[in-house]
Amino acid sequence: MSYTTAALLGVVAAVLVDLFVLRTRLVLRPVFWATYPIIIGFQLLSNGILTGRQIVRYAPEAIIGWRVVYAPVEDLFFGFAMILLTLSVWVWLGRRGVQRTPVAGQGSPLLRLLDRRRSSRRRRG
Repeated sequence: MSYTTAALLGVVAAVLVDLFVLRTRLVLRPVFWATYPIIIGFQLLSNGILTGRQIVRYAPEAIIGWRVVYAPVEDLFFGFAMILLTLSVWVWLGRRGVQRTPVAGQGSPLLRLLDRRRSSRRRRG
């Protein structure tokens, strides 16, 4: 399987998961597309550094040959799939109330100790 084929399959799979499996439908939201250029900018920066300095190399027969800031265009496809899938899972988990326990800022032993100290100082003073 070529890098191009894998990248395109990744995009199709991420879109299908977003639309039909998790039903988060991020690709249908204008806010997703409005903020995606920010991600592309940083992706092109990091890809340009890694491929421009030849830290990462691609077999010419595995890619179609089009490059954007030194990196093959397929990297943009993989990046899109990775970001979409990550955000879809994040939104899906958030809708189900899944979060780490304890909630950030609550329940840590250090914070409870500090709260007790503050409470006892208020009672004394």
